[in-house]
Order: sequence, then structure tokens, then C-alpha cells
Amino acid sequence: MSARSRLCVLVTVLAAFTTGICGPVAAQTPPPPYTAVLDGARLQQTKARLDRGDPQLRRAVEALTVRADKWLDQGPWTVVDKPRPAPGGDVHDYLSQAPYWWPSQTPTADNPWGCPYVQRDGERNPEVDSGTDRQDVEKTFDSAYDLSLAWYYTGEKRYARKAGQVLRTWFLDPATRMNPNLDHAQFIPCKYDGRAIGIIDFSQSYTSVLDALALLDTGAPGWSRKDRTGMTEWNTDFLGWLKDGDFGKQEAAAANNHGTFYDMLLAGLAYATGDKALARRTVLDARAKRIAPQIAADGSQPQELTRTRSWHYSTFDLVAYTRLAAIGRHVGVDLWAYRGPDGQSLFKAVDYLLPAATGAAAWPHPELEFLRYAATDVVHAAADAGDTRARRAVPSLEAPPGGDLWTLRPAAEQLDSIAG
Repeated sequence: MSARSRLCVLVTVLAAFTTGICGPVAAQTPPPPYTAVLDGARLQQTKARLDRGDPQLRRAVEALTVRADKWLDQGPWTVVDKPRPAPGGDVHDYLSQAPYWWPSQTPTADNPWGCPYVQRDGERNPEVDSGTDRQDVEKTFDSAYDLSLAWYYTGEKRYARKAGQVLRTWFLDPATRMNPNLDHAQFIPCKYDGRAIGIIDFSQSYTSVLDALALLDTGAPGWSRKDRTGMTEWNTDFLGWLKDGDFGKQEAAAANNHGTFYDMLLAGLAYATGDKALARRTVLDARAKRIAPQIAADGSQPQELTRTRSWHYSTFDLVAYTRLAAIGRHVGVDLWAYRGPDGQSLFKAVDYLLPAATGAAAWPHPELEFLRYAATDVVHAAADAGDTRARRAVPSLEAPPGGDLWTLRPAAEQLDSIAG
């Protein structure tokens, strides 16, 4: 083979040039993001439509960048700057306080917390937002997601660099990083140093961070191989704590939204760190373990209807189910197709919400603060999965504050956060 022929073969194999001595060489299409919940191929297609000038997507991106812009001059946040460390004494341990527990006594010098604490379901104690990491971790998760999406669709480096700063500060930098455990989540003063149900602090939205990482891993400026390796190690350690620790085992046994969100987090972490077998097994088990006992034949969710905020918790639980179904899609499991022994299904659970979600009827159960748009994303998810009733309902949905961003990030979010 001549020197010229060998060179042509090398150029073709590497696709290093689009033109040259060998003639035109097709440009390589980058692989889609390896997202856990979001559909990476769909994101890639959406970006291509946006690049071609789709006007509807341009408007959605404008709404997304408004969200992202608000994060540019905030943070980064860290677990080490709370007023006092978690009960274990390590400032790198995450700390949060049980939101619905209140002091029963007036605080005194001898009883500074006002103990004992008593539960008031659905009524959030403002103490939980001062002195703990709860609000900061939510800002970390939300900002990383918004900024990474904004970078992916616009290519503006400032979004990627800010997302990287936020993630490195919370998870990676030795001086500010969080230990990969939730040993002191949702503690109750004078009662518990931490509780298994505190896993919900992460399980409800950490899969958004997994997807943000996948977006940045497609070539974001300022996001290095060292960053990628560090986050993989952190997620692997956190998965081990979640899967093997006592708190994780307790949360896995929960029979309401806590159990659903645990499964979603476990499956998402497993998929993101390469354990597809665990991810697949978790989604498969959710059929008989979650859907059959937790969703009634009429589509209602009895455990969630007992709450003082039954609308919130019914939509909240379905955020976990629809995201778990999205993870299942990546490992060959169609959770939407499952039918329980009495006809229970995710489609029925979403359809149960439709009269209230579309404004056609009042929600017939207790709810301290009804927000119709809380169901918007889960209805979108059911419509995309083939639910004809949900598809017909989409035009009647109420857009959440900041606009309906489903076209850009087709994965349900908890739209009516009661953390603030």
C-alpha cells in the first residue's frame, strides 16, 4: 500500500477532516447524552430541531434560559457552612430537619429546642430552613439541572462553567464536599439524630443531577475528566450506602411515596454508574412491589389520599413512578404496560387526576393548598407513553410558574415544591 493510500485510510478511520486529499469525509455525529431519566436520543433530536430554527422550541429555550440566568449570580453552596455540624460532628455530613415536627414547649435555657417535638402533618416548620443543608441542597440540584440544560441547548459556556462550579463545590472539592451518606437527614431535635425517611431529601430530585452530569459529560467547557471520575466515584459510594445501609433498607420497605422514590433513586444511580442489572431488577420489582399494592383499581393512591395534602402527594408519587418508568425504558422494561391483578396501572393513576388537572372538577380529597399545575408533568408523561385520555387533556393543562418546559426536558419534576 502506498504512503498516500495509508494516509487516506487513517483519515477515514479517524474522521479527522471533513475534506482533504481523500475527498469528503462524513462528520461524526456525537453520541446522545447517557442520561438516566431523560431520553438522551430525544434530547439530541430536540437540539437538532432547535438548531434548525423551530419557533416553539426557541420560545421554550427562552423560558429555560430565564431560569438558568437566575442561578448565575447565586451559589455555589456547600454543606460546611451551616451554623453547627450534624450530630456526628463532621461538617461534611449532610444535615436536614424533619419538616412537619414542631416544638411543643417554649424554648428555655434548659430546653433550647422546646422539646419534645410533635408532628403536624403538612404544616412545615420554618426552623427546617435555617441551620441545616436542606435549602442549599435543593438549590444545588435545581441550578445544576437548569444550567446544564441551558448549556446543552444554547452552547453558552457560562452556563456549563457555573454548573461545574456548583457541582464541584458540593460534591468534589476536599474543603467543601459532602460525604456520600444521609446519616443525619431529617433529624428530630431531642429524638433522632437522623432517620431513614430523610433519604427523600435526595431521592425526590437527585436523578436530575445524574442527568445534568450526563449533559456536561458530552463536552461541556470547564468540566474535566477528573470531574467526571470524581462524580462517578461519589455516586458509586452513595449507591453503596443507599443499597447496603440500614436506612436504605428501611426506606426500601416503605409502602408509600418514600418507597417509590427510593426505587427511583436506586435504579437511577445503578444505571448511571453502570450496574444495568440492578437498575433493571429494581424497575421490574416495582410492578408487584409498588404499583399493585399502592395504586387502587380506580387509579387512586390510598396511602397518599390519607395526607392533609393529598393532591400534592398523589402527584408527587407519580413523579417518582413516571421517572422510574423512564429509567426502565433504558433497560428494556415498559413499566407503563404493567397491569396489576385488579387492573392497577400507571395510566389509571394519572387518569384519576385528570378531572382536577384540567379544571373540569374539584379535587375531592383533603388538600391544604391545591395547585392545579402540580399534575402537568405527569400528565405529559402519560400522554407520551400512549395514554389517549392524557393526550386529550394536554391542551387543558395549567402551565407551572416559569412556563411548560416539557418539550426540552421530558421528565416529570415536582412542580409544587412545599420546601420553601
